[in-house]
Amino acid sequence: MRLISEKQALEKLCRLKAGFAERISSDFEHRAKSCMTCETPGACCLDAHFVNVRISRLEAVAIRNRFADFPAELRERVRRRIDDAIEKYDLDETGDGVEKTYACPLFEKNIGCLVHSEGKPLPCIQHACYENEKDLPPDELLAEQEGLVDQLNRRVYGNGATLLPIPVALASLEK
Repeated sequence: MRLISEKQALEKLCRLKAGFAERISSDFEHRAKSCMTCETPGACCLDAHFVNVRISRLEAVAIRNRFADFPAELRERVRRRIDDAIEKYDLDETGDGVEKTYACPLFEKNIGCLVHSEGKPLPCIQHACYENEKDLPPDELLAEQEGLVDQLNRRVYGNGATLLPIPVALASLEK
């Protein structure tokens, strides 16, 4: 397997996610309730009993790179929410506790998902409010995309992706 630079992998990741988002949008989301009409915007992102999104190192780098575009005050608020989530929900890098849930630190009230256009994790791209279970995108679709992200991680870092909760993955980049 030929290694590639992190920059090349981030470009490939961006294209992969854009293609996935387009497929979800065209094939599934039309059967879901629009986020624009939600009575409780962000409730799914902030529900500490619901959010269980795990991301790879490469995905964390893509999110961190998006932070550079944020005003300093917003960056600081997000960093505090990351630290608070790790402490409050007892999140760590061990990989234990894959059932642990948390409130996503990337959701900002009155703005929405801060990484929606760039960096949004695959499970979040796939998520929507479907009334009928038969309308949901198949699990295999997400698994396939996650496999491709794992391949990118292997090509950049030489090993498979350790999937970590978003707050832990982002904090681990600061170490």
